[in-house]
Amino acid sequence: MAQFRQKVLVLYLANSALDSAVKGWTMYDGTGQEAHTTGDSAEPPYPTGVDALKDGWRVIQFPQLIPPYPGLEYTTSFQKYEFVFEKLEEMS
Repeated sequence: MAQFRQKVLVLYLANSALDSAVKGWTMYDGTGQEAHTTGDSAEPPYPTGVDALKDGWRVIQFPQLIPPYPGLEYTTSFQKYEFVFEKLEEMS
C-alpha cells in the first residue's frame, strides 16, 4: 500500500490575489528528501501563487483579510498575505 508524506509551501504574496508576485517563502519537506532553511535561495520557488498551483501544489489556507486600524494604514508589520500550499508525495 502506498504511503504519502506532506510537503508544505508557504508563500507571502504582494497582495491577496493568487496571481500576485511572491515576496517571501518557506518550504517544509515531510518526505525527508530535501532540507530547507531560511534564506537558502535568492529566488522564490515560483513567481506567483498561480504558478505553484500549476505545478501541483494545493492551497490549504488563504490569508485572513483584516482592514488596517484608522491611522495605521502606512505602518509596517507582519507579512499580511500568507498562503499555505501542500503537495502529497508518494514514498517508495
